[in-house]
Amino acid sequence: MARIRVRIARVPSVLALSLSTALVLTATACGSDKADSADTNTSGKNDDAPVVVATTTWEGALAKAAGAKDVKVIVPSSAQHAPDYDPTPSDLAAVAGADFVLYAPFEPYAAKIKEAGGSSAKLVEVNLDNDADKTSAEVTRLGKLFGTQDAAAKWDTSFKSEYGTLQKELKEAWPNGKAPTVLAQVFSVWSAKMAGAEVVGTYGPDAVTAKQLSELAKKKPAYVFDNVHMTTGEVLPDSGAKQVEILNYPGKDLELLAVYKNAADTITKAMAS
Repeated sequence: MARIRVRIARVPSVLALSLSTALVLTATACGSDKADSADTNTSGKNDDAPVVVATTTWEGALAKAAGAKDVKVIVPSSAQHAPDYDPTPSDLAAVAGADFVLYAPFEPYAAKIKEAGGSSAKLVEVNLDNDADKTSAEVTRLGKLFGTQDAAAKWDTSFKSEYGTLQKELKEAWPNGKAPTVLAQVFSVWSAKMAGAEVVGTYGPDAVTAKQLSELAKKKPAYVFDNVHMTTGEVLPDSGAKQVEILNYPGKDLELLAVYKNAADTITKAMAS
């Protein structure tokens, strides 16, 4: 069993636990069998690397790409809409033991995360956007914060090469050799950009009104790139547009590149059908 460092001094007063409760939490951390608890990566503990706690797999994947080896994720990867998750006391206790805490400003539990971080953990607000340029910028920035610049640079070089390959393959899959016309949910625009599509309109994150639907239908997109994590069902029913569901969040393995590969595969299959 890996040794667990207990940093009681970092736990804020609002989370103070009795000794017996703390022992229970420690035992749980050593051998919990809760099926859907917070995810971690599989790279193992590295005493020379910072301890990073990320609110979701998205922040966690960025941290891993930047070179972090010890990453704990609060929101389970199975959560359909991560912002709906309510952090537990044990989640927040983990925050207090981190060197860096990554979160996004739009997450409603951000205030709890900040409070739990106390004065010891460095709170880092992360820009969650799968646009390739923004992803590269975030990984590079986090690498500098963590002191893992070399690992971040190595990942970024590989990412740019893989991304270029995906772009080429998607272009080769264009129907009739022509860029497809796409209506995209605002948080799925990055996938349309990767596909080289012509974005004729966007919608969300608020619910689409009847008037908006009418206006969007007039643009006659061939595809609708929806957001799995914020979907409201079929956007343009009876319009002939094929709806493609795009995933934004990585899985529990925290592999960020897998998000791009999954989107490329999903789009390619849609264009071929």
